[in-house]
Amino acid sequence: MSAALLRDVRPWGGEPADVRLKEGTISAILPTGTTPEAGETVIDGRGRILLPSFADVHVHLDSTRIGLPFRPHTGRPGVWGMMLNDRVNWREAEVPMEERTSGTLARMIAHGTTSARSYAQVDVDARLERLEAVLAAKERHRERATVEVIAFPQAGLLREEGSFELLEEAMRSGADVVGGIDPCQLDRDPARHLDLVFGLAERYDAPIDIHLHEPDQLARFSAELIVERTRALGMTGRVTISHGYGLAELPREQLLPLVEQFAELDIAWATIAPAKPLPTLLLAEHGIRVGLGEDGQRDYWSPYGNADMLDRTWQLAFTNGFRRDEDIEHCMAIATVGGRSVLGTSPALQGSLDRPGVSVGDRADLQLIAGETVTSAVMDRLPDRTVVFGGVVVADALELVGPA
Repeated sequence: MSAALLRDVRPWGGEPADVRLKEGTISAILPTGTTPEAGETVIDGRGRILLPSFADVHVHLDSTRIGLPFRPHTGRPGVWGMMLNDRVNWREAEVPMEERTSGTLARMIAHGTTSARSYAQVDVDARLERLEAVLAAKERHRERATVEVIAFPQAGLLREEGSFELLEEAMRSGADVVGGIDPCQLDRDPARHLDLVFGLAERYDAPIDIHLHEPDQLARFSAELIVERTRALGMTGRVTISHGYGLAELPREQLLPLVEQFAELDIAWATIAPAKPLPTLLLAEHGIRVGLGEDGQRDYWSPYGNADMLDRTWQLAFTNGFRRDEDIEHCMAIATVGGRSVLGTSPALQGSLDRPGVSVGDRADLQLIAGETVTSAVMDRLPDRTVVFGGVVVADALELVGPA
């Protein structure tokens, strides 16, 4: 393992310090002007803010069009209509799928993301082709980022014959997480859908990530079924609900019992900073693991997304209507260590004022960003950034460092 000294940095925008990195972790926080040890690489922080690197815990690398010519949006409303539009178009992209997934992951890393959880659509149309592309991107960038891959039944498990068998084949082929989606609204048989998802997770000793686009009371019903199965099957700490914005529309007297059960069973939540925001402060108050992601990126579902989690952090703050520095910094905590908590590599944030990830013993997955304060960095989103993974610089000034 290489050793490095980050010189003149400001952890979470605080007082200047030098930070020593050894064996992939932060080994010491030192006064500025510390003399480097023999063989230690010096990284000039230039007074920039030191933060944990980003963790994007909800991204669809297999649907990206980042870097390709812009095209008009042709999707129809609703999950099924959007999925069919993607199905018609995804093979006609200007470059092969593997190049698209790898190129987008490279851009994410260059902008500060060193942990990700990506979906890989598995259905009777794509079969395992999209999974194989995401796995190839994971392998290509394994020295720059940690990537978990979700076998994702975007078309459901019951609407098309052979869907479940393909999902199981995806788990055998290297996927890390079992995906599910809208048990009521898409498959219209929530008990059967969740039985299949939880059964597969039990068989392969894998965590679960369930897309939940369903509205308020339908989302509540699905969430209650997810809670029941998590408890019954001993899946505490191994289930994530993605989106779940319908739950945020519930009256507090209905939402609060669900949040309390999520806390009891350590059910995590992944958000993409939608127009109808999640109650992140309430979730932090109850110790719920919450992470942020970019979803699809300029793909056949949406023209939004640019591989920059600093932009998405701004969006999380904006959609929540946050103005106070402490709340905007909380959004940064969700985008960094919050995401790692969803992945199981860091503990949950201990309330909305927690600012972890840059202390002795923490992983040396870090970023240096320009700004007077963390809030100003989120507002300005400047390109002067350095990205560290495992104690090694992997990107600088929005460009990868090292072999392609």
